[in-house]
Amino acid sequence: MDKNLSFRQKLERREHEILSPYAAYSDESQGRDVEEKPCDIRPVYQRDRDRILHSKSFRRLKHKTQVFLAPEGDHYRTRLTHTLEVSQISRTIAKALRLNEDLTEAIALGHDLGHTPFGHAGERALNRICQDYGGFKHYLQSIRVVELLENHGMGLNLTKEVRDGIRNHQMSTTPTTLEGRVVRLCDKIAYIHHDTDDAIRAGIIREEDIPRKYKEILGDSIVERLNTLIHDIITNSEGKNDIIMSPDIEKAMLKLREFMFERVYTNKKAKSQEEQAERLLEHLFYYYQKNLDQLPEEYQIQMNKLNEPPYQVVCDYIAGMTDRYAVTKFEELMIPSAWSVY
Repeated sequence: MDKNLSFRQKLERREHEILSPYAAYSDESQGRDVEEKPCDIRPVYQRDRDRILHSKSFRRLKHKTQVFLAPEGDHYRTRLTHTLEVSQISRTIAKALRLNEDLTEAIALGHDLGHTPFGHAGERALNRICQDYGGFKHYLQSIRVVELLENHGMGLNLTKEVRDGIRNHQMSTTPTTLEGRVVRLCDKIAYIHHDTDDAIRAGIIREEDIPRKYKEILGDSIVERLNTLIHDIITNSEGKNDIIMSPDIEKAMLKLREFMFERVYTNKKAKSQEEQAERLLEHLFYYYQKNLDQLPEEYQIQMNKLNEPPYQVVCDYIAGMTDRYAVTKFEELMIPSAWSVY
């Protein structure tokens, strides 16, 4: 009987044999907004993962800031390496809990596609500029990217489960799938972990500065703390229709996050360039809003074809910029260049 099944159907059948009853099965997906012919090899969530991985917005993440703006060194995290670390941690937990790894990975790889240049400084700038229009949130922009902006304005046509996970990866909302809840929690774990590592490398903090009371619960090193958090989630979530942590470890993790906000995320040395970055994006936004003809052709087509307001198209363009592209455009538009007179 299996000989009459496609490779995709065999994989889908295997999911029902292997995965947890709480997992999101590929053949039970709520589907896409635009119906497509199924692939004969890949289940739907694997196709979504591949579409995100091959998108332009995913590639641009390698030149977008995570925490440190323009750091001098090759080993500081970018938005891309953050995304990959979220994916790795999420897949480890999903595999142990017998959840759908393809769905987990797709959500993880897509969760920050709409993030601005210059990290949260860029997000603050666009949120402030667009306040009269409802503000700006990177997770909602990520949805715009996959539903509209990618693929020449056609979007990626992802499944509803992947989009739900991307939209709700902030801790204030809850994804409908356990896979999405894994990514939501791992996003926090990843940035606490790697931001601590980067801050120590930059000399912002020392390992010895981390309060002893948190280290006694979570571990004496970055690796130990990451290991503790992963094991705790797996142990407490196994066999349950939820993704949870033990109260003591969750509290210690949140307190460590507070420590990072006090010592790193608001540190003058680490954030010395953020005001300049915000002003740079503000200047670019207002310039393009007054000079819509200077927008790239694809954005002008979007504005005319979809009848979208100019502020939204300008916001889409700036949010999609990499750090260095934003600086280059600013220099081209705002800084006079030398010229020769013969």
